[in-house]
Amino acid sequence: MSGSAARPAAASGHARDGLPRPRRYIAIAAVSLGTILTTADGSIVNVALPTLARDLHVQAASAVLVVTIYQLVLMTAMLPCSALSDRFGHRATYQYGQMLFVAATLLCFFARSLPFLVVVRGIQALGAAAAMSVSSAMLRSIYPSAQLGRGLGFNTVIAASAASLAPTAGGALLAVAHWPWLFAMVVPFGIFSILIGRQSLPEGTRHSNPFDVLGATMCAATFGLVISGLESAVHGDSPVVSAALVASGVVIGSYFVRRELGQARPILPVDLLRLRRVALPCAGSLAAYCGMMIVTVTLPFRLQQQFHFTPASAGLVLAPLPLVSLIVAPTSGLLSDRWPAGMLGAIGMSIAAAGMISVAFLPVAPDHSDIAWRVAVCGLGTGMFFSPNARQVVAAAPLERAAAAGALFTSIRGAGQTFGATTVAALLAAGLGVSTAPPLIAAGLAVVAGLCSAATLFVARSRRG
Repeated sequence: MSGSAARPAAASGHARDGLPRPRRYIAIAAVSLGTILTTADGSIVNVALPTLARDLHVQAASAVLVVTIYQLVLMTAMLPCSALSDRFGHRATYQYGQMLFVAATLLCFFARSLPFLVVVRGIQALGAAAAMSVSSAMLRSIYPSAQLGRGLGFNTVIAASAASLAPTAGGALLAVAHWPWLFAMVVPFGIFSILIGRQSLPEGTRHSNPFDVLGATMCAATFGLVISGLESAVHGDSPVVSAALVASGVVIGSYFVRRELGQARPILPVDLLRLRRVALPCAGSLAAYCGMMIVTVTLPFRLQQQFHFTPASAGLVLAPLPLVSLIVAPTSGLLSDRWPAGMLGAIGMSIAAAGMISVAFLPVAPDHSDIAWRVAVCGLGTGMFFSPNARQVVAAAPLERAAAAGALFTSIRGAGQTFGATTVAALLAAGLGVSTAPPLIAAGLAVVAGLCSAATLFVARSRRG
């Protein structure tokens, strides 16, 4: 290839067939530790918000900025960081992202005011975006192609476990220590990942094209304005201001997309979205994550307000959903290496839709078992869907665009969760949050996701034909 085209880095000689052992196992450990670092720290702070508000002498609503800024920066920086990684290399982007994250985390430990904490949380999110933007691409280079589904499934379990256990671990730590230690406790994961990843992680591909600063700015503005507008609406701010923010993001986004269509290596990977085998799983992921967010956020309200469960009882009966999903995800990832991922995804979303419909029509006075088996069915379906779905996106992209595909998938996942949260807020405001409407809407979204997965089977057949 020419100098402006993608060229393999020296360290990526095994990229197409996976890394040799034992380097492969060390690289897997490095990525797993990095996943724990960015995922756990993104959710562990939630449990400390009341304590944080009290210690920093601010209102509870103001303390939520610590979470909001993290999500906002993460979403706006993901795709630009992916574009930078194609220029500087996947390993360098991942390592420097983690270094920035660890440095910001240490600053969080010394925060004594909300403005300072919000700023360093934004820096944390920037480091997380850099690391997460290339993690899927590195997994594609680490694992042999025949084991990619297994690798993505394992990484999904690591991320989900960290996100699920972080609040519990945080609550236990707050019983014996002050809230700054919540940030400090994840630092060892980052330091160890950086050390063992120096030589083990694959470098990926590079190109010498200049970085598109204008495109990155427009990408960040599009996501930032739309998400800010949605967050503003969710928190009850002025409807006019919220609508203006979303409209501004849409206008900039429309021009941004038209501009990206003419770019050789667009920051927003419209070149990949032109491929139906990429676009269909992405659309399915958007629908699936939106639906799951609707179910998981509204169901606790329904259990406590309609059926008079205590918060502890509600948490107990909802536990089968993430637990079953964690058990099923690696198995479905392994199966996607042998069976069509679209078939597994379609089956998974069919099961999830059935579970959501059963949740909608709970008995008049349900006991714990009535709810537990229904949410377990939802967990079974989503566990079957997400790993094969991720495999479709990452494997379908050309190798030199693997980082863009991974960042695109992560951005769509975040967008689905954001749209789901906004839908929940609208349903609650309309008085429908504890009705049968949320799980039925979620079931409809699950059907859409399943149809997208099934459609990929026809795309594959047409390609073979």
